[in-house]
Amino acid sequence: MMEIKLREEYIKLGQALKAAGVVEDGVEAKYVIQEGQVKVNQEVDTRRGRKLYEGDVISFEGNEIKIVR
Repeated sequence: MMEIKLREEYIKLGQALKAAGVVEDGVEAKYVIQEGQVKVNQEVDTRRGRKLYEGDVISFEGNEIKIVR
């Protein structure tokens, strides 16, 4: 499981996918999120601006990314 360390109180879903390196850029992040390919805490979320906090887990294409402080 990959981890993304928070610098602020939260990180947005699109930014987290880019930070983890599982998408090339914000445009790709937008499409995979809108197409329902991304899960947050085991539920599909189609909001690119979804705020993620410590303990949230993103699932995408077999990758799991945990948000840590």
